Amino acid sequence: MLLVGCGLLYTGDLLLAGDSIPRNTGVGGVLIGGLSEAEAAAVLEEELSTSISAPRDVSAGEISGTVNSGAAGITLDVDATVQAAAGQPLNPLSRLLSLFLERDVAPVLSVDEELLGRAIDEFASTSDRAVIEGAIAFEGIEPVAVDPVPGAALDRSGAATAFLDGVRDDPANRADEPIELPVDEIAVTITAEEVQEALTSIAGPALAAPILVAAPASEAATGATVEIPVTAIAASLRFTPDFAGQLEATIDPAALQTAMGDELAPLTTPAQDARFEIVAGAMTVVPSVDGTSIDLPTLSQTMLDVLSQPAPRQVEAPLTAAPAALTTEAAEALGITEVVSSFTTNYTSSASGENIRVVAAEVNGALVLPGDTFSLNGYTGPRTEAQGYIPAGVIISGEFQEAVGGGVSQFATTTFNAVFFAGLEDVYHKPHSYYISRYPAGREATVFYDSIDLVFGNDQPTGIYIQTIWQPGSLTVTFWGTKQVDVESVSSERRNFRSPQRQEKPDDGECTPSNGSTGFDITVTRIFQQLGTGATLRTEDFVTRYNAEPNIVCVRVPPPPTPSGLMSPDPTPVDRRHTRAGLAQRSSNRPPARSRG
Repeated sequence: MLLVGCGLLYTGDLLLAGDSIPRNTGVGGVLIGGLSEAEAAAVLEEELSTSISAPRDVSAGEISGTVNSGAAGITLDVDATVQAAAGQPLNPLSRLLSLFLERDVAPVLSVDEELLGRAIDEFASTSDRAVIEGAIAFEGIEPVAVDPVPGAALDRSGAATAFLDGVRDDPANRADEPIELPVDEIAVTITAEEVQEALTSIAGPALAAPILVAAPASEAATGATVEIPVTAIAASLRFTPDFAGQLEATIDPAALQTAMGDELAPLTTPAQDARFEIVAGAMTVVPSVDGTSIDLPTLSQTMLDVLSQPAPRQVEAPLTAAPAALTTEAAEALGITEVVSSFTTNYTSSASGENIRVVAAEVNGALVLPGDTFSLNGYTGPRTEAQGYIPAGVIISGEFQEAVGGGVSQFATTTFNAVFFAGLEDVYHKPHSYYISRYPAGREATVFYDSIDLVFGNDQPTGIYIQTIWQPGSLTVTFWGTKQVDVESVSSERRNFRSPQRQEKPDDGECTPSNGSTGFDITVTRIFQQLGTGATLRTEDFVTRYNAEPNIVCVRVPPPPTPSGLMSPDPTPVDRRHTRAGLAQRSSNRPPARSRG
């Protein structure tokens, strides 16, 4: 009868449970026993899904941080978890124990392996630690031991597994302890003992005394010596691990060069580039001369050989050939043999003439290789008093004044015409805002450092050599090379005339009167002609618009009122007026509202 009763109870319990989740079943602390599968799914979605996708505290060795489970692609698979929890136990003992004990079911997780890998890699970027090898550093000329420190690398695969297990074991994220991620230690190659050995046997003796470098007896610089001081040795001495786990000493050639600067120059012979000279009106090439230079890698190795020796220490300078940058053959191949173009302008202002002399001396001998571009501002750099320029006439905001470098525009105009008739590429030029009668209309240029430039390109197959001839009152710019084309200049009639406007200004000592000049437009056509035949190859138009120069009238300023009873004599007139022609001679370069003539 007892067995029959137990059987009836067992059968009744099964029938009573039906399709519901077995009693006392929980997932991550969330009880779903006795619920239908739909009810269980709803409870897990509400109470557990958010927790599983929350950030988790993690640690890797001494480094701690967080990894966001949701960003790592970890989510609760609700349906699979409910299925894992469903199904009534058929074992009578299990059913009996379920009356008193909880049944814990692990959540089923959905994982995006790629996102999990990225999250682990991101944490590893903060947890990984590079090995610090034992080394020797220098504080001035004092060698200092650098103690080794092992490195650490997060075990990416193991960390991903450990993190996933941690989320599964504590899906509700209630644990106070972080999830431990496995770390691999990276051993050092150079031990502290090896550092001390190198410090004692290499670094200390290396800095005990300077090294004397002497020129080889076979060189012309026989007898020349240069001392490499201890500071330069310390600056260039390096210690790196070798394959045997020891510190190897080397001398860094680049660091040695930086530390010594030009101090090694007495041991060398500088190369001399080929250059061009005009003799009796003909171009000649002065041959290049090769020089010698220090073979720094060889010198560095030679220094190593004596670092352990006591003072005095001396090595022979290893010299190597230093070929000229421009060899005789290369210079001759440039085809600089004849005058390609030449242009002359005249001036009368001595101040402007001095500035023209200075800039002409700077540019004389400039070499423009095929395919290269020449910039006047780039070649001369700033044109200031420090470079020898002086104040001279300029046009500033439409007014004639004085400024340092006035007159350089005459050099620009002369050079531009040489460019024009050589048939070279006009990359950039800017005409003056007012027409200056000593220049060819529509065929002139102004410059101003560093906003207005004169730039031309050598688009010919041979080189261009710039010769400048300055004389009191005139400037000639000649381009030498190989003539490629004949160039003819044709100017249109002047058109669109603009009359000067009258401007009254106080005669305060700064006002300069001017009759002004008429503005106009003009087109200059450059005609490229075939050598020998004169056949037109192509044409190029230059359209220039000149503004009308205003008529400046200096108006006398009334004297200030005098106290009552006192008479003030009339001031003696001071003639501060200059002719417009004289002012034009002092014109210089300025930006659009500032042009120098």
